[in-house]
Amino acid sequence: MIQVPRDDRSVIGQWWWTVDRWSLGAILAIMAFGVMLTLAASPPAAERIGADSFIFAKRQFMFLPLALLVMLGISLASPRHVRRLALLVFCGSIVLLAATFVIGVEIKGARRWISVPGLSSLQPSEFVKPSLAVISAWLLAQSRTERRAPGYLMSTVLVGGVLALLVMQPDLGMSVVVAAVWGIQLFVVGLPMWVAGFGAMAGAAGLVGAYFLFSHVRSRFDRFLDPTSGDNYQVNTSLEAFMNGSLFGRGPGEGTVKAQLPDAHTDFVMAVAGEEFGLVVCLMILALFAFVTLRSMSRASKETSLFITLAATGLAVQFGLQAAINMASTIQLIPAKGMTLPFISYGGSSALAMAICVGMLLSLTREHAGLREAV
Repeated sequence: MIQVPRDDRSVIGQWWWTVDRWSLGAILAIMAFGVMLTLAASPPAAERIGADSFIFAKRQFMFLPLALLVMLGISLASPRHVRRLALLVFCGSIVLLAATFVIGVEIKGARRWISVPGLSSLQPSEFVKPSLAVISAWLLAQSRTERRAPGYLMSTVLVGGVLALLVMQPDLGMSVVVAAVWGIQLFVVGLPMWVAGFGAMAGAAGLVGAYFLFSHVRSRFDRFLDPTSGDNYQVNTSLEAFMNGSLFGRGPGEGTVKAQLPDAHTDFVMAVAGEEFGLVVCLMILALFAFVTLRSMSRASKETSLFITLAATGLAVQFGLQAAINMASTIQLIPAKGMTLPFISYGGSSALAMAICVGMLLSLTREHAGLREAV
């Protein structure tokens, strides 16, 4: 048990008594599940490519401690420093996002990654999400508090530009997350009903357009609506894993799905959890993600600073929505979508980007965040 006197005026002392320790504990528990599931799911994936059985586990165990340090370091920052960090991360990730069209690695018809020696690959769009949520929050807050500030227009241009780059990759799933986070922020800041209605229709039109423009999107929707229309091997195998695991699972190391699914250590890691550890553990993981998301949104709603409310809400929605998409696609509640489960799925880019996201969230939801420093 950590003992920090309440009258400790050091940076660490003030942080300890103002940070949301319940959410921090839940995040650490999610990371612990990530370690357990990485050890369970990654060896077969490594063996399929002829590599050392624990190569993915070793890489992930390099990234998770780094992600933890990044998260804790950012959580010490003030709202002003969070905003500045978001601007730096956004500028850098946008440059790298544009670079994917020139030097990017093409995988399954999409250019989303940049090869980094010694680190496999980097996905710049992962870093765009949290930084854009904070910058958009600041622009919207400025527009609301200073009537002449063109925050709405600048926010729209930034989000529109990011969406254009993501669609060109193409990455529809990431586009949906970015658009949804921005839409929630617009809802919180307050918009006329006709604007909200127009935005909803534009979103629906975008999904319809994606269905007709991109063959892989059309294929996934068709297979979701009519399972007999195509190959549903991954989803069917995932569902079978959950049935095999039942309530308490078959036991650590006893699962077979990880040897059959190529993406068992990434997109379908919850199938491994369901088969080896059962429904109870899956519900515990789901509860942890829901707890962090809802608690953070609750704390954000009590803030007096509009910027902090918008930024924390956007980051919390992003964290929860990404987890929801991963879990829902695993059990066929939505069309299959390759999206990592934060801090649990294998992936260095995802772990570091989520560390930035959660670090900012913990910083902004610290008690009296709006009084500590002007934003």
